[in-house]
Amino acid sequence: MGSSLDVARWQFAITTVYHFLFVPVTIGMSGVVAYFHTQWVRTHRPEYYRLTKFFGKLFLINFALGLVTGIVQEFQFGMNWSDYSRFVGDIFGAPLAFEALLAFFLESTFLGVWVFGWGRVPEKLHASTMWLTHIGTVLSAYFILAANSFMQHPVGYTFNPDTGRAEMSDFVAVLTNKVQLVTFPHVVLSAYMVGGAVIMGVGLWLLRRDRGTDDEPVYRKAVRVGAVVALVASVGVVVSGDVQGKIMTEVQPMKMAAAEALYDTESNAPFSVLSIGALDGSSATRIIEVPGLLSFLGTGSFDGTVEGINDLKVTEREMAQKVADQYGPDVAVLVADDDYTPIIPVAYWTFRLMMGFGFLTMIFAAMALWTTRKGGVPQSRWWTWVAVLTPLLPIIANSFGWIFTEMGRQPWLVYGLMTTATGVSPSVSVGEVWVSMVVYTLVYAALAVVEVKLFLTYVKRGADPYEDPSEHADADEDAPLQFAY
Repeated sequence: MGSSLDVARWQFAITTVYHFLFVPVTIGMSGVVAYFHTQWVRTHRPEYYRLTKFFGKLFLINFALGLVTGIVQEFQFGMNWSDYSRFVGDIFGAPLAFEALLAFFLESTFLGVWVFGWGRVPEKLHASTMWLTHIGTVLSAYFILAANSFMQHPVGYTFNPDTGRAEMSDFVAVLTNKVQLVTFPHVVLSAYMVGGAVIMGVGLWLLRRDRGTDDEPVYRKAVRVGAVVALVASVGVVVSGDVQGKIMTEVQPMKMAAAEALYDTESNAPFSVLSIGALDGSSATRIIEVPGLLSFLGTGSFDGTVEGINDLKVTEREMAQKVADQYGPDVAVLVADDDYTPIIPVAYWTFRLMMGFGFLTMIFAAMALWTTRKGGVPQSRWWTWVAVLTPLLPIIANSFGWIFTEMGRQPWLVYGLMTTATGVSPSVSVGEVWVSMVVYTLVYAALAVVEVKLFLTYVKRGADPYEDPSEHADADEDAPLQFAY
C-alpha cells in the first residue's frame, strides 16, 4: 500500500503531469490563433478568418480542461503537503497570488471578450483581446515558474527561528532567480513548439483528407504556419536548454550527474546516447557516446570537470547537516547516504526522451515545410502517422522534461533546504491520500474522455465555410451573449 509520503508523491506527480498536458497547448495555440486573427484584420483573406475560428474552438476546448485540472494543484498543497506549505508559504504564495489575481484574470477576462465579441467589438480591438489572452498565459507561466524556481534554487528569504518558517526578504530576487531567468524562456519556447505542432498536425491531417478541394489552400496555410512556429521554437528550445543546463550544473550538480549516471568525477566527460546495464546506473555500459559532450553541456567546455554522484553524495549530506544545525532537524531530516541521489534510471531516460521527442518534432516540421512548398501536398500514407504523432511528440517531451526537473531534485523538496520527507502532511493517513488519488484519477479519466471526444469531433468537422462576419456597426447590442459547442 505504501506510506503516505509515497502515495502523496504519486498523486502530485500524476495530477501535475496531467495538468501540464494542457498548459503548453494553451500558451502556444493562443499565440498562433492571435496571429491568424491579426492576419484576418490586416488582409481580410477568408482563409485567415476560417483558421481563426477553427483553431480558436480547439484552443477553447483545451483551455477549459486545463483550467479545471489546474485547480486541483492548489488543493494538494494544503491536503498532502501542509508542512511544506507552512514552511515556505510566505514565499511560495506570493507569486501564485500574482498568477491568480493578475495573469489568470487577464487571460480569462479578455478570452471572454474574444469569444463573445465577434461583431460586437471593433475589429482591431477584438484581435487585440486574443493577444492579451496570450500575454496572460505567458505571465501565468512566469509567476508559476518563479515559485518552482525557488524550489530549485531558494533565494530572497530569511529563516525566522521564532516561527520556524522561511520568510520572504526580497520579492524581486524571487522573481529574478537565475534559475527562473533560464527556465522561463525554455518553457515558453517549448510551449510555442507544442502549439505550432498541434496546428501543423491537425492541418496536415485535414490537408490530406481534403486535398483537391477548395479547402486545400486553407489547410496548407495551417500546416506551414504551424511548422514554422514549431521549427523556430524548437531551435530556441535547444539554445535555451543549453544555457539552462549550465545553470543547472552550477546550482544542482547532482541533477546533471544523474542525467548521465556519472558516478565518478570526470573531465572531458562523455554523453551517452544509449547505454545498458544495472538499473541503478552503477554498472552502465555506454553503447553510443559523444566524448566531452556532457562537460560541454554542464560547463561550456569540452574539457570541463563534471562532478560525479559518489562525490556529490558526500557534499549533499554535508549540506543537509548544515541545514539541520542552522534550522533544526524538522526542516532537513538527515537520511542515509544512498538516499541523497535521485532515481538514476528515471533521470537518465527522461533526459534523453525529452531531447529525442523534441528533435523528432524538429525533423517532422522541417519535412512538412519542404513537402508543402510550391503548393505541394504530402501523398504517402505515412504522412497520416506524422500528422497524428506531431502534436503528441512535443507534449510528451514537455512532460518528460518536467519529470526530469522534479525527480532530479530529489530527495530535496526545496533544494538544499527542505527534504521531501519533511514536507508531507503529518496528520493525513495513507488511506485518505489513496481515496483522494482514486477520486482525482476517476475525474481526470472522465475529463480526458470529454477532451478527446470534443477535440476529435471538431477536428473531423474541419473549418466552417466562410461567411461574411457581421460588422460592429450592425451588431444588435441587446442580443443575448451565447456560445455553445
